[in-house]
Amino acid sequence: MIATWIKQARSEAGLSGEALGAKLALELGTARGHTKANISHWETMKHSPSLQQLMAIAKVTGKPLPPAILANMGGSTQTADTSPLFPGAMRVVPIDQDDDSLVQIPMVKLRLSAGITGFQTAPEGRDGGTLGMRRSWIERKQLHAEHLIAILIKGESMEPTLYDGDTVILNTLDRKLVDGGVYAINYEGEAVVKRLTRDAGQWWLSSDNPNQQRFHRKLCKGSDCIVIGRVVRRESDHL
Repeated sequence: MIATWIKQARSEAGLSGEALGAKLALELGTARGHTKANISHWETMKHSPSLQQLMAIAKVTGKPLPPAILANMGGSTQTADTSPLFPGAMRVVPIDQDDDSLVQIPMVKLRLSAGITGFQTAPEGRDGGTLGMRRSWIERKQLHAEHLIAILIKGESMEPTLYDGDTVILNTLDRKLVDGGVYAINYEGEAVVKRLTRDAGQWWLSSDNPNQQRFHRKLCKGSDCIVIGRVVRRESDHL
């Protein structure tokens, strides 16, 4: 049923497989995973599209999804709502965890040793152990997914920028020191997230918490202070 509907939607819209793939890439915000081959595989039932991909096909072709397909995909007729939206508004569409427009960043606990460059990781069980990020965001930031990890913030030293329990994504490929940048640091064998500042010819680990008496800056020098990676994104429940 899905294969037949996709073929009909594409044909009625006057689109080739390549043209439909290009429209889907724009609609879903990804330059990968929606090629002519993908469309052909969907139409011949070699692979199955996700609900999000089906919703995108419905939007770009103007052919509504049948309720039976929605039911089989775990959606509902409400998911295919085509009622008018306020200007600038967007519909909420559930994301399939296996959708190829998402990259699952591993959430880890860092295992460090004092004075030793490099690190080991252990899985972080929170929220399933991964953090789903848009592939388009990774490509736009010119990052490499294999060098990204996510860790939890612990403590209050970086408030109000980062709160205890926030998740941050680290680019472990970026260890170049930039004044004002936020980094994960191996500080005497302990993983800390701090802002690096340059002062009097020295690098310092600084906290954003205004209570500087409690969270005073520390000198970042030599093997006592080893950069793990730069913070490139924050995920927080604090509004």
